[in-house]
Amino acid sequence: MADKGASLSVAKPSALEIRGPDGVQMDLVVNGVSRVLYLEPRVSLLDALREHMALTGTKKGCDQGTCGACTVWVDGRRVLACLTLAITCEGRDVTTIEGLAEGDELHPMQRAFLEHDALQCGYCTPGQIMSAVALLNEGHAETDREIAEWMSGNICRCAAYPHIRSAIREVRNRKTGQ
Repeated sequence: MADKGASLSVAKPSALEIRGPDGVQMDLVVNGVSRVLYLEPRVSLLDALREHMALTGTKKGCDQGTCGACTVWVDGRRVLACLTLAITCEGRDVTTIEGLAEGDELHPMQRAFLEHDALQCGYCTPGQIMSAVALLNEGHAETDREIAEWMSGNICRCAAYPHIRSAIREVRNRKTGQ
């Protein structure tokens, strides 16, 4: 039981704790371009990309982190944009499917997806490609089983999985000279 004469000290909240619910300034770097947005701190990276930056290549599938359609990179690592708050990406590099190509030149994985017919409806394709490039960069593409395991967070409702693995193998083999 506290002494009646004792005073309580209350810690001052940090600046992040008191941001919002109104819009706050966020400085984001997306596909190498600095952008200043004014958003509520609880806006997801996915909604910031699609609704506030008009970068609609990243898809909203389940909005629960289970389908992988919203896969982007933050500092080169795969993240689910629907589960990532935009504000947490300040000071970090965000890459979307729109930032993968070099001008008019498609990324080798984008070309391989087209060549191997690794898409049907195309809805999951941006997330699949972002994950596929990342898994090669991470060194997780030695076998079909390993590719399937490291791509398991990306669901294709059309079941184009054999073609997706074929495209990944082709890019892997080109990189390794096989």
